[in-house]
Amino acid sequence: MNVDILPVFAVAVILWMAWLLVKAKRFTKFKQQIEEELKPKVIADILADLEESRSEVFPNNEIHQQATIYYWSQYKARILQAALQREIITTQWLKDTGNLRNSQHLFHIEQEHLH
Repeated sequence: MNVDILPVFAVAVILWMAWLLVKAKRFTKFKQQIEEELKPKVIADILADLEESRSEVFPNNEIHQQATIYYWSQYKARILQAALQREIITTQWLKDTGNLRNSQHLFHIEQEHLH
């Protein structure tokens, strides 16, 4: 009787590990999408915003722009956070692309880097 359960258990473990691999690949693809698609849009929006808010009090010179871009693009969670705050993407976009859970996971694992 125990011998019959062992193959079923082995298949269940293999299927579970395969599902974890699929989820990991989706998460990695999501992080690549943040880097390749969202990061340039976030940087462009930051630069435009700094340009618009330039004044004598806030000169927003090149060093300030570089520091701001470095801060917001250093971690993928910050890029995603900035994209959401600046309405480059919406929560609905995350749902439509199937990345809502991936974004929650990213925010959880990089929570110390969020603003």
